[in-house]
Amino acid sequence: MELVIYDTLTRQKRRFDPLVPGQVSFYTCGVTVYDYCHIGHARVYVTTDTMRRVLLAAGYSVRYVQNFTDIDDKIINRAAEAGIEYHTLTQRFIDAYMEDMGQLGISPADCYPRATEYLPQMIEMIGSLVASGHAYVSDTGDVWYSVDTFEGYGRLSRKKRDELIAGVRVDAMDGKRHPSDFVLWKSAKPGEPTWESPWGPGRPGWHIECSAMARQELGESIDIHAGGEDLIFPHHENEICQSEAVTHKPFVRYWVHNGFVTIDNEKMSKSLGNFFTIRDVLTQVSGQALRFFLLRSHYRTPLHYSLDGVKEAKVGLDKLVNTVNLHRDSPEAFGAVLSSIEVLKNRFWQAVSDDFNFSEAIGVLFDLSRMINTSEVSSGVLAELMGILGLESAALGESITQEAEDLMKVRWDAKQNRDFGTADRLRIELLERFQILVEDTKTEYRWKKLT
Repeated sequence: MELVIYDTLTRQKRRFDPLVPGQVSFYTCGVTVYDYCHIGHARVYVTTDTMRRVLLAAGYSVRYVQNFTDIDDKIINRAAEAGIEYHTLTQRFIDAYMEDMGQLGISPADCYPRATEYLPQMIEMIGSLVASGHAYVSDTGDVWYSVDTFEGYGRLSRKKRDELIAGVRVDAMDGKRHPSDFVLWKSAKPGEPTWESPWGPGRPGWHIECSAMARQELGESIDIHAGGEDLIFPHHENEICQSEAVTHKPFVRYWVHNGFVTIDNEKMSKSLGNFFTIRDVLTQVSGQALRFFLLRSHYRTPLHYSLDGVKEAKVGLDKLVNTVNLHRDSPEAFGAVLSSIEVLKNRFWQAVSDDFNFSEAIGVLFDLSRMINTSEVSSGVLAELMGILGLESAALGESITQEAEDLMKVRWDAKQNRDFGTADRLRIELLERFQILVEDTKTEYRWKKLT
């Protein structure tokens, strides 16, 4: 299948054509590690993880990089409030992040660069920008990027100059020539962590981090750069002008942004206080159920979050899981049934190749599940396709124990032999011991987990 990706810069779907045939360089903006991740973060990283899985399944070699911002005003303030060193705080929340992502079935990145480990690369880029006139040093020792020097600033976000000024982060105006200029290097303040630089002690601004880390780990031009819609401006806009002013090359071939997660029609965010942490949600549903919920809507559309919605998604996922478990050892499909399964498999690949339409692909999985249950053939293809979406067949196999599976088979045999007393007793035992509800049809039994 020919893969097409919607590119935020051009506002259109484009055939995927990587810089190096067969190889993909993929960068996703990571979290600022001062708190636990929320559902908005989960959507970003489930989305990009699933994109990466599709690329790998399609035969590409993928180098996937995702950074950690481990120095920032919020980090400094939170560490001071807790009375601990900033790096103790950031390590705590990096560890928490890795735990949360593991619960969601997200594969580790090939590289997790931390901002504080890439100071030489940032300083080198800032020096180049100052030397070329794209940046200037204020009297206070801060270094600012001059947006007037970069032709086309605003083309990613499609914002006009007055909108750029209104949307930019608020920075101190001391020495700043224009309201939309942004800081590359912040001069040292009392009590803050600092590093030496040609402009005096200080620390990097937020935007320069990703430009330096992406360039170091993936090269001067990269294939895919992803993140939440909220990063289009100013962060990704600023990455473009920083990187291209240094390299004189296009920074990114395909800009990919997922839509907001909303609650009561408002964007979920920590600043609004209307967020749910991933670990809070995972006390009530599994990571697989949450992942499935996040994939059911197209990644570019807004997603309304509710716990009821996640529980509803769990019911749908359980149906697929039940099909996989029930027909793992069924005969392989042949003839007309095999042909129909191949048609569905082709439809799945058409969906994921059309701008990663995971929602449509999930619809195909349910069609395939119904065919497998009706024809009583092997669920191997279903498990394979679910695995491409991060619903791993190994994880599915662990959803019930071998003992529970054996009891279900014994119960079914007892019922077929009209030993209804034994069948009823085992049905109750499965419910009480394993939280498994068994339901019978005329020709088979099906089961679902209640927790």
